[in-house]
Amino acid sequence: MLVAENLGKRFGPQVLFEGVSVAIEAGQRVGLVGANGSGKSTLGKVLAGLEPSDTGQVHTKRGFRLAYLTQEPTFGAAQTPREAVVEALGPWTEAKRRFDAASECLADASQNEAAHLAALSEQGEAMEALEQAGGFAVMHEVEEYLEALGVQAIDGPLADRSGGERRRVALAALLCTQPDLAILDEPTNHLDIGAIEWLEKHLAERFTGALLLITHDRYLLDAVVSRTLELAGGQLFSFEGGWDAYLEQKAERELQASRTEANRQNFLRTELEWLRASPKARTTKSRSRVGRAEAAIASKPKSDGPSLVLRGQSQPRLGSTILECDNLSLSLGGKTLIKDFSFQLTQDERVGIIGPNGAGKTSLFRTFLGQLEPSAGEVRLGKHTRFAYLSQMRDNLDPELSIQEAVAKDGRQVILNGEAVDVRGYLQRFRFDGAKQRQKVSALSGGERARVSLARLLLEPANVLLLDEPSNDLDVATLSALEEMLTAPGRTAIVVTHDRYFLDRVATQMLVFEGAGRVTRYAGNYGDYLVQAASAFRAASVAPAKASSSKAAPKAQREVSQTQDAAPSKEPVSAGPKRLTVREEEELAGMLGRIEAAEQALEAAETQLNDPELYLGDGAAASALEQKADQARAQLEALMERWEALEARRSP
Repeated sequence: MLVAENLGKRFGPQVLFEGVSVAIEAGQRVGLVGANGSGKSTLGKVLAGLEPSDTGQVHTKRGFRLAYLTQEPTFGAAQTPREAVVEALGPWTEAKRRFDAASECLADASQNEAAHLAALSEQGEAMEALEQAGGFAVMHEVEEYLEALGVQAIDGPLADRSGGERRRVALAALLCTQPDLAILDEPTNHLDIGAIEWLEKHLAERFTGALLLITHDRYLLDAVVSRTLELAGGQLFSFEGGWDAYLEQKAERELQASRTEANRQNFLRTELEWLRASPKARTTKSRSRVGRAEAAIASKPKSDGPSLVLRGQSQPRLGSTILECDNLSLSLGGKTLIKDFSFQLTQDERVGIIGPNGAGKTSLFRTFLGQLEPSAGEVRLGKHTRFAYLSQMRDNLDPELSIQEAVAKDGRQVILNGEAVDVRGYLQRFRFDGAKQRQKVSALSGGERARVSLARLLLEPANVLLLDEPSNDLDVATLSALEEMLTAPGRTAIVVTHDRYFLDRVATQMLVFEGAGRVTRYAGNYGDYLVQAASAFRAASVAPAKASSSKAAPKAQREVSQTQDAAPSKEPVSAGPKRLTVREEEELAGMLGRIEAAEQALEAAETQLNDPELYLGDGAAASALEQKADQARAQLEALMERWEALEARRSP
């Protein structure tokens, strides 16, 4: 589908990549990983034809359709999410416009017979084009994608939506178009776990095109891709398989590189001893040996940069009370986010928080920080508790400052554990070299800005970290360093994140926003939560018939929450059935009635279509009725699919 040869790109003195060649075949699933600032997004834009390369060429197959998910999509000011996705459909949208215009003409009684015949012909051609583009079922698919990705009020204006919601709309539009190649740049940013799992399943099972996935989501890479590319040191390396296979192969490559480097060092040691010999000895030796020594000196392997080290201030001691919530309730804008929530944080505990977007996770953090007043209940902080808070907005950085100035007030020194430390040395721990440190924050990638925010955060004299979506925009190297820091002895943290891999490595407890203000605590990491939630679901499903499931499920959940001090489960991770939300339960309860109504509408339309007298007129009535029957048939099929999906998740 796409072949790139000898691509090179630089920004000023910085070489992002050079000599990069890659081919992507039809249906192939490729992941692209690399450090923040290594040029992954730029390479994606070059391959998509959105940005020129300095050297090399990109060739694509004739008639090839490519779609690129940008990190900052733009839409018309008056557009709604539904309109934005429909507009992206192109041929379907044009066919639907033609069909509607012809139908309006047929319904106009003032038109003469010739105009009616022309409109009838146009309607038939438009209907054929519409069917080829997916038919009326496409509108159901648009709604399905928007709902699955967590887009609310799909007929409301986009103008006042957050950047995260606009990205979700752009992702829905891209998936609906079914391109030959989709280049997705950090598609899981701003998605909750439910939406990520839907996207993972969709890409693995339903998306038929080729895929270039630029992401830090390690579980997504393992589930979807069959080849992993790494952009490092300006070069592109290829590995077969997903994330786990990439790690194994990279370790082998680095082991081989270390052996090669050891051999080079041994050779240099021998040759340098010879070069340092007397001039007389050198003149009697071959000049080719001098050339080989000079070549060995010049062949020092490229480095990916300094290792990332995340260390902060020494943590002030914690008292017996750190953070406690008693029957906490929180409502905003008339919506109950949290109801009767009790919680106690203990030392060395790392709590992961998950839940749908808008459920109240960030609001809970703001309540801990005293920025929001509870509607009921109480939040108590220990005398020695000191928070350090990383906002998901990364809004603590002045874009006009350099990295050094953003981290050190005077741009020269920071205070670390009571001592003045040169800011240049401190920033090198976060993989910012001397030249990079002088760049303005506005010129940094999203991941680099996140690293600067971390560098500032870890200077705070805190003993409890509150991290809101720390994985957004961070590369895997930074995530791994953050995971190692958080799992070091003595670290106490509460983390809101959609990164399942991160939660499995870090979390010792889970707080799950389950809807209707309910926040449930589970022992262990994300995988342990899945096992316990599936067990609670099965317990509720097999409860005696006289006990309603609405009472059985909370009982099972209370039993789970009482195990909070138990050791994490060692059972194999099992996704299990995903429980229905309150809204989905209500939807399922009314589904059979909606199916019956759709069946009746289809039966009525087909009965009329079977009446011979219908075709004695000019055909407009028959055409309109055929359209109505097609719509009823598509609606019935969609309702049946939805009912089966919901019923399967409700069954034990």
